[in-house]
Amino acid sequence: MTDATPNTAARPAPKRSTIEKTYDKAAKAIDKGRKTALKTARSTAESLEANPMTLLAGGIALGAVIGALVPRSEREGKLLAPVGKRITDTAGAAAKAARDAGKAELDSLGLNKAAARDQAGKLLGGVVKALATAGAAAAQTAKTKE
Repeated sequence: MTDATPNTAARPAPKRSTIEKTYDKAAKAIDKGRKTALKTARSTAESLEANPMTLLAGGIALGAVIGALVPRSEREGKLLAPVGKRITDTAGAAAKAARDAGKAELDSLGLNKAAARDQAGKLLGGVVKALATAGAAAAQTAKTKE
């Protein structure tokens, strides 16, 4: 009596279709892309936790770029003009106050234009004196060698 069950060990495995191969490759590519995205997201989150000022600077830069690209309407210009003027005036006043405070601090330390000019004069005088002394010494040495 013969066995009715086919012998599978003797038959080669059926060839996979092109669709199955493409599906497998796509699945592998998606899995690799997912892993890369997760890794990038983790490293970005760690970087931002370590240096949150980068996030702030990036947000400001992105906002400035978007603000520059979006056209301003007439109504927006009318509404925001006073705010812009106030910000400009406040920033100018802050810069002037910082400059005045810095000048006052330098003056209290004796570091002002007059003192700097005086120091430069002394330095120049010292350089001239050193050059004159060196020249005289060179001349004296030249005379004694003759």
